[in-house]
Amino acid sequence: MKEFTITLNGDRRTVPAPISLAGLLDHLGLDPRAVVVEQNRGIVRRPSLADTPVADGDVIELVHFVGGG
Repeated sequence: MKEFTITLNGDRRTVPAPISLAGLLDHLGLDPRAVVVEQNRGIVRRPSLADTPVADGDVIELVHFVGGG
């Protein structure tokens, strides 16, 4: 299996390739409705996650929603 390295929330990480942002979230066990995805300093809207490829060297930030009261 081919792999490449990305920076995810400040940490270097190896991920399978090819993979989309939606696939990355699935790989990480995250619900796309519960996170905001930033790729290379740009916010990626939820409807575009499946069509947005992850590339070697990408910088990805995931911000999790936290409920409370």
